[in-house]
Amino acid sequence: MFIYLNKKIAIPNGVKLRCCQWNSEQGWIACGGEGGLLKVLKLESQGTGRERGIAGSSNLTMNQTLEGHTQAVVCAAWNDVYKKLTTSDETGLIIVWMLHKGMWFEEMINNRNKSVVRDMKWCSDGSKVCICYEDGAVIVGSVDGNRLWGKELKMQLQFCEWSPDARQILFVTPQGEVHVFDSLGNFITQCPLFSEDSTARIAGVAWYNQIEGLVDPSAPSIAIAFDTGRVQL
Repeated sequence: MFIYLNKKIAIPNGVKLRCCQWNSEQGWIACGGEGGLLKVLKLESQGTGRERGIAGSSNLTMNQTLEGHTQAVVCAAWNDVYKKLTTSDETGLIIVWMLHKGMWFEEMINNRNKSVVRDMKWCSDGSKVCICYEDGAVIVGSVDGNRLWGKELKMQLQFCEWSPDARQILFVTPQGEVHVFDSLGNFITQCPLFSEDSTARIAGVAWYNQIEGLVDPSAPSIAIAFDTGRVQL
C-alpha cells in the first residue's frame, strides 16, 4: 500500500472537527466542527501520480465558510448527482446547500426540534435522501425538498444506508443490530452478524452502488465495519 500526504489544511482557531465528508466526483471536502463551523474546501489536482511518475500535487481552489449553523455540525452528506450538500448540527437543524456560480448558498432548512440527526444518506441517483434521528425517527425526502414519508421506529438509530437500486434501506442501531426496510419504510428482515466479539459495536456501513459493475453477480456488496477492526461482507 502506498500512502501520500498531499496537503495539510489547518482549521482556524484550532476548532475541533466533528465530521468530514469528501465528494470524490467534484473534489469538494465538507468540514463541520464546534461552534457551527462549516467549511467547504476544494482540491484541484495538477496531475496524477501515474502521469507524473510521482504523487500528483493539488491546489486548494476553494475555501468557503458557510454560515447557518450555530452549534456543532455533526453530520454531512453529499449529493454528487445534483451537486448539493446536506448538513446537520447537534440541535437537529438540517440545512441543504446548493452550488450557484461557484459558491455555496443555503437552499432549505428543516428542524424537527426533538432529537439529533445521527446519519443522512442520498441514494445513488441523488433523487432521495434518508435522514435518521437518534430517537428512531426516519424521514425520507426528495431532492426538490418534498417529504416523501416519515416513520417512528421503535429503536435508537446510528447509521442508515441505501441499496444500489434505492429499493431498500439499512438501519443500524447503537446496540449493533442491522435492520432492512423497503423504500416505503416497511420492515423486511434483520441482517445476521458474525462478529466473534459480543461487545463489538458497528463503526460504519456501506453498500456498493455497483456503478462500476461487479466482478461476479454473487460478489458481496455490503460492508459492515466494527470498532474492533473487523469487517463483515
